[in-house]
Amino acid sequence: METLSENRCFGGVQGVYKHRSDATGTDMTFGLFLPEEAQDGPVPVLWFLAGLTCTHENAMTKAGAQVWAAEHGIALCFPDTSPRGEGVPNDDAYDLGQGAGFYIDATQEPWSEHFKMWTYTAEELPALLGEHFAIDLDRQSITGHSMGGHGALTMAMALKGRFRSVSAFAPICNPTQSDWGRKQFSAYWGDEENWGPHDATLLMQDAGFDGPLLIDTGTDDQFGDLLGTEAFAAAMAAKRQEGQLRLQKGYDHSYYFISTFIEDHVAFHAEALWR
Repeated sequence: METLSENRCFGGVQGVYKHRSDATGTDMTFGLFLPEEAQDGPVPVLWFLAGLTCTHENAMTKAGAQVWAAEHGIALCFPDTSPRGEGVPNDDAYDLGQGAGFYIDATQEPWSEHFKMWTYTAEELPALLGEHFAIDLDRQSITGHSMGGHGALTMAMALKGRFRSVSAFAPICNPTQSDWGRKQFSAYWGDEENWGPHDATLLMQDAGFDGPLLIDTGTDDQFGDLLGTEAFAAAMAAKRQEGQLRLQKGYDHSYYFISTFIEDHVAFHAEALWR
């Protein structure tokens, strides 16, 4: 584990760290905010999964989550969105390849060697946090934006008992029926019959989430047609899922939108994490 930077932040420490990943076969970088309470023992952790084109840095520097995490005494982890570096395949389009790992494990060439973001995010990185930092892995919650909202919802529903709560900002909710999903799943997995259970709407229809759920999406989101919000809302209603799906008037897909409502989301997770 290599420390790239550590900065004092709202009484705690905002760090950036790099390590060699067995899952991706590359160096991976992540951000971790530890509140002051971590000096006295392990603290709960809230994962923030970022969206297309992002790195660990976007939410870490733009969302403004640290002040609220410090208030509630919880850690924040900001993973990267894909493997990177020499020899890692890429695509000219922004929504495939580096920066667009979709939090799944690819099985098709040329992606399958390095694009193992489900294994990295769900297995390898949590284990490393528990080993190297004062993190209580029995108290985890998860959130994310856009592609990261897709990852947060699917991990929360697929990894039963892992997360106390789940939220998302403008998540991709129904990728098997969207251009944001069908393109990437075809590239990473091949024929549709090989696609794994990584559609939040289908997972909600099947088993739902055993805990509270919160989603915010802007009514002026420029990518609204690609998100599948309506399908997920219908699945929530049919499943009688505990939670809220809020349409925020006039807001778009940007970090201005995220920073406006991040206080709500951190408080929502803190209530579940400290219960």
